[in-house]
Amino acid sequence: MKFGTHTLILGALLASLTLGAGAATSSGPKNGNPVPWVTLEPGLQLGTFLSPRKSIIGDSLVRVLRIDPAHFRFRLLNASSDRNKRRSAKEWVQDHNLVAAINASMYQTDNLTSVSLMKTIDHVNNTWYSKDRALLAFHPQETSLPPVQILDRDCQDVESLRERYQTLIQSIRMISCDGDNVWKQQDKIWSTSVIGMDADGHMLFVHVRSPYSTHDLIDILLELPIHLKRAMYVEGGPEAQLFIQSGTAQMEFLGSYSTDSNENDANRIAWPIPNVVGIERIPSPKTP
Repeated sequence: MKFGTHTLILGALLASLTLGAGAATSSGPKNGNPVPWVTLEPGLQLGTFLSPRKSIIGDSLVRVLRIDPAHFRFRLLNASSDRNKRRSAKEWVQDHNLVAAINASMYQTDNLTSVSLMKTIDHVNNTWYSKDRALLAFHPQETSLPPVQILDRDCQDVESLRERYQTLIQSIRMISCDGDNVWKQQDKIWSTSVIGMDADGHMLFVHVRSPYSTHDLIDILLELPIHLKRAMYVEGGPEAQLFIQSGTAQMEFLGSYSTDSNENDANRIAWPIPNVVGIERIPSPKTP
């Protein structure tokens, strides 16, 4: 599991400021509530939503980066392919000229290897194909396939589809094919990072610093007006991170709370993490 705080440094796009834990929203309040969506650039929007259920600590905000695959390519980056050098999400973005990055998955005690299948075009992090039901797939080998999607083993022929994508990340499914919460309730709560997909084919990087049980968080996400269709759990606790760098705007969101290990909202450190999913701009076609 993993943790953090959220610091927003906004330039010309938004007012320049730095926010600590408990701040309202990067886009400022409207009638006392967060403004839902801010367009950062074409194909990229940041949504800030007040959870319909208040957390025991923190601001109870849900932040959603909505990504149009027509404007952005997805990349899997691994420390295991780069001298085992782990980085914070911010460092991954800045070192690889990305626009944003989020945790790719939970990882094993070697601090490098994903818990399940993880591979990309020129590197394999883990070959183990576990029982987990969700796979994030991108880099299709056929133009007829979506450039990125979350595959569900219960409602798609994943055994065939996974052979047709060059990048695969397996993780725990959060929502069934019918849109139902599939996570059993539990007492433990934590900050959380999620990768999702909406009904229109946009990809969603979701970060929630305030702690919830995963079951309750899924219910919250399904209540929000983000049209969530599929979602996979990628990290919890202080290591849960989302970093965005769009134009002059930099936004860093970090987790903090984790039952039994870090039961507070005080974390201000961006922990080094071994695997991230990042996005980069697709260059516009040059006009002759």
